[in-house]
Amino acid sequence: MKFSKKFLAGCGVLFIFLAAATVSSAQNTSTSRKRIPQDPEAVALNNLLTQAQAAMDRKDYEAAVQAYQQYLAKKPDDATVHYDLGYAYTALQEPADAKAEYEKAISLDPKMASAYQNLGLTLLASDPAAAVAPLQKATELLPDDARAKFLLGSALELSGKVMPAIEQYQAAQKLAENDFDIHFAMGRALLSSNQAQAAEAEFRASIALKTDSAAAHLGLAKSLVAQKKQEAAAAEYLAYLAAQPNDNSARLERAAVLVDAGKFDDALAELDRAATAGPESLRALKLRSQIAFQTKHYDAALLALQKAIALAPRDADLAAQLGHMYLEKKDYPQAVNQLIVAFKMNPASNDVLGDLITAQYLNRNYPATLQGLDVLSQRETLPLGSWFIRATCYDKLGQQLQALDAYKKFLELNKDQNNDMYFEASARVRTLTREIKKK
Repeated sequence: MKFSKKFLAGCGVLFIFLAAATVSSAQNTSTSRKRIPQDPEAVALNNLLTQAQAAMDRKDYEAAVQAYQQYLAKKPDDATVHYDLGYAYTALQEPADAKAEYEKAISLDPKMASAYQNLGLTLLASDPAAAVAPLQKATELLPDDARAKFLLGSALELSGKVMPAIEQYQAAQKLAENDFDIHFAMGRALLSSNQAQAAEAEFRASIALKTDSAAAHLGLAKSLVAQKKQEAAAAEYLAYLAAQPNDNSARLERAAVLVDAGKFDDALAELDRAATAGPESLRALKLRSQIAFQTKHYDAALLALQKAIALAPRDADLAAQLGHMYLEKKDYPQAVNQLIVAFKMNPASNDVLGDLITAQYLNRNYPATLQGLDVLSQRETLPLGSWFIRATCYDKLGQQLQALDAYKKFLELNKDQNNDMYFEASARVRTLTREIKKK
C-alpha cells in the first residue's frame, strides 16, 4: 500500500530524524571535551573550544563553525571536533558540509558511533539508501540502543526494503516497548507490506501511548479499510479530521468508506464539507454520482457525472456510467448516443456493449440491436432473455421465419413457464405458425 505525501508528512515520525537539519534530540549533542591547558598554544586551543561550545549553547552556529574551523586549522586530526563541526553545520542546514565533517570524524575514529548515526541522519532526507550503511554501523557499535535500530529501520523503509525494516523495528521494540515512534513506524511498514491486521495492532498501541496523534488515527483508519472494517475506519477518520479538518483528501476517503458502509447521507455530508474548500475534485464527483445513483436520484447523478466528464473527457468508465444513467432515466435516445461514445472509447467492454444493445432495443432500433447481439454472442454466452429480444427484433422487422426460430429457441431453453416472456413467446409461436402456413 502506498502512502500519500500528505500522510507521510503528517506522520511527524518518519521524518522526525530529519531534524539533522536542525538541532534536536534526534542528533547526538556536542561531545567536545574540556582540555587542561599545558602551554600557551594549548590555552589558545582550549579557548577556541570554549568559545565554540558557548556559541552552540546560545545557538549561534555560525560563530561556532568559525571557532571550530580555527581550532582544526591548528589541530586537524581531532575526530571529536570534526564531529562537533559537522553538528554545527547540521544546525545551519548545510548537509553537504555536515556530511564531510562526519566522514572525517569517522576516518579518524572508526568507532565513533555518534558520527555514524549523525552521518546516516544527514543522508536520510536526500539519499536513504546511502544512509543505510552508516546507520548499520551505528547499530553494530550500539547493540543495545533502540533508537539506532529504529533509525536503521527508517532508512531501510525509505529505501523500499520494507521487510528488513520491520526486522529492525521489531528489534527496537524489544529494547523500548513503550516508544511511540517505533510502534507507529512498525504499523506503517506492516500496512505497506499488506499486513493490515498486524498494522492495526501497532497503530492501536501508538494511540494508547499518544491519544492525540492524528497520524496514528489516520494509519489505523487505513489499516481498518484494508480489512474492510468500514464503520470502524470511518470513526478513525473522524478522529483524524478532528485534528486535521482541512485535509480534504482524508475527508474524501472517509466519504468513500461511508459509501461502502451504505451510509449515504453521512457520506454526502462529508462531500459537502469538502466542497466548501473550492471546486470538487474528480474523486469527489465520482463519489457524489455513486451516492445519487444508489439512492435513485438520477438527475443529481447525471449532473455529477457531467461535471466529472468535463474534468476527465477521456475517462471511458465515466462515459459508460453516463450512458447507463440515461438508461435508468429511460432517456433512450440520449443513452444510445452516450453509449456509442463509451463503446468507441472502450470497444473491448462487454458491459458497455450490453448496455448499448439494451438502449438500441428500447429505442426501437431493431437492426442495431440484432447487430449488437451478434457481436456480443461471439464474445460470451448470452443469457436466455437475449433469444427473446432477438425474436422480438425479427418480429418487429417482419422477418417471420427468423422470429419463429428464435421464439422456439427461447421456449426450448426457458425453464420458467410462469413469466410474461414465456406466455408472449408461446402466443407468438402459434400466431406466426398460422401466418406462415397461410403464405
